[in-house]
Amino acid sequence: VQLQACGGGLVQPGGYLRLSCEASGRISSNTYVTWFRQAPEKERDFVAAIQWGSRYTAYTESVKGRFTISRDSAKTTVYLQMNNLKPEDTAVYYCAQGSSVIRSNIASRSAYAYWGQGTLVTVSS
Repeated sequence: VQLQACGGGLVQPGGYLRLSCEASGRISSNTYVTWFRQAPEKERDFVAAIQWGSRYTAYTESVKGRFTISRDSAKTTVYLQMNNLKPEDTAVYYCAQGSSVIRSNIASRSAYAYWGQGTLVTVSS
C-alpha cells in the first residue's frame, strides 16, 4: 500500500485548504484512513478518521466544526477539508491507513500500518 498526500500550502488565518490522500490499490470496507499532524517539536497527533465502508468519522476536539473528512471510492482518495484555519493548525499533515483499527484505538499511531509522506500546512499572516 502506498499513500500519496498533497494539498498543503501557506494560507492566512481564516482561510481554507483541502488535503488529499490517494491510496494505491483497493481499500477494504473495514479500513480506516486517518489524518495525523505534527507541529514542530511536538508529537504526531490524531486529527480525523474515516472508515471506508461505513463512512464513520471521528475528529479531535480542536477541529470539530472546521474540518471535514470524506472519501471518494472511485478514486480511492480521502480528503480533509480544512476551513477557518488557525495558526495552531500549522503542522505537517500525514495520512495513514490501517485495517486493524477499531474505534477505541482510532487515535493511536501504532494502529496504522501504512503512512504517507506528509504535506506541510502553514497558517500565517
